Amino acid sequence: MKKIAILASGEGTNAERIIRYFSSHATVEVAVVIASRPTARVVERAHILNVPCEIIIPQDFAAGKGLEVLKSFKVDFVVLAGFLSRIPEDILHDYAHKIVNIHPSLLPKFGGKGMYGMHVHEAVLASGEHESGITIQYINEHYDQGDIIFQAKCPVLSDDTAETLAQRVHALEYTYYPQVIERLLSLPS
Repeated sequence: MKKIAILASGEGTNAERIIRYFSSHATVEVAVVIASRPTARVVERAHILNVPCEIIIPQDFAAGKGLEVLKSFKVDFVVLAGFLSRIPEDILHDYAHKIVNIHPSLLPKFGGKGMYGMHVHEAVLASGEHESGITIQYINEHYDQGDIIFQAKCPVLSDDTAETLAQRVHALEYTYYPQVIERLLSLPS
């Protein structure tokens, strides 16, 4: 059984879909959710879905508590799902090419520090882009610069708002993120 940890800071809609996707999987289980704030809605979602949830504030995460929790749950693979804290060197080292993130744009456009959630959709609209989408990537020490694993596109419509564009991008996230994680976990180590 391969064990994954989901790291999240907010609503947890992607985390919930990933948990549900793997809830009766033969070879993969979500072992733990790590939340960066006690008020993050992902904490409630994990509780409802009976997945252990550890709350680690950013300072403690950076100081080694994150790696400690990953090791204690015997995690094989780390999934970022709206996690806003920087991943420290110890985790990057111990989980090299075993940490993935999803970004709500077609990287390399609209990535980098501060580009998350609605900020991305607003930037896409302000730039006049005709398409947006998702990027699933391995992470490294630089925001949104890891190796790209998968991208899916959706149109940007002339009457879009950040909210309507976000809905189409979320639909792509919910469909593809669990599938890509499953495919990655089926690859030989």
